[in-house]
Amino acid sequence: MENVFIMDHPLIQHKITMLRDENTGTNEFRKIVEEIGELMAYEALRDLPTEMVEVTTPIEKCMAPVISGKKLAIIPVLRAGLGFVNSILALVPSAKVGHIGLYRDPETHEPHDYYCKLPENIDERIAIVVDPMLATGGSACAAVDFIKKKGGKSIKFMCLIAAPEGLERLHREHPDVQIYIGCLDRCLNENAYICPGLGDAGDRIFGTK
Repeated sequence: MENVFIMDHPLIQHKITMLRDENTGTNEFRKIVEEIGELMAYEALRDLPTEMVEVTTPIEKCMAPVISGKKLAIIPVLRAGLGFVNSILALVPSAKVGHIGLYRDPETHEPHDYYCKLPENIDERIAIVVDPMLATGGSACAAVDFIKKKGGKSIKFMCLIAAPEGLERLHREHPDVQIYIGCLDRCLNENAYICPGLGDAGDRIFGTK
């Protein structure tokens, strides 16, 4: 699929396996999510635009590249997406952070929104939407819809694990969005959980049930 990037780096795959283990505790889980997020963000931000500026080194003056424009907007889907925010800020400290709050109806599995706050000038920024799990694709599509309605044009989506069903839906509804996936899993079960997956990412990041 065009605009779909599935990570095959051994470090990412190794760390995702650690996350899958039900014996991995909250503190370790949270740290590993951040580590994977930084590795994935490094790849997802490979095409950031740059411009040349003059710099004086200890030897001489030269022209050197810096990131250009309004830079990034990191948009976590609450609450699990918060696990990725520090990862990207470690690479791009000047990035602005917005939040989109969605919850999934337990019966229909469709998303319902309760909060949306985006950085100003979202139309001039590269928005990177982060959510650890791409299951049905409902929340991801809703989040991208919000950003586009606010004027966002350049959007990336980053997740740890995706189900084929969610990937197909997000790609179908938003083919212009670049999708970065740590691992593409087998399928969804009858409760719309990813199999084999890693359970509820939000609960495991924040230590809730």
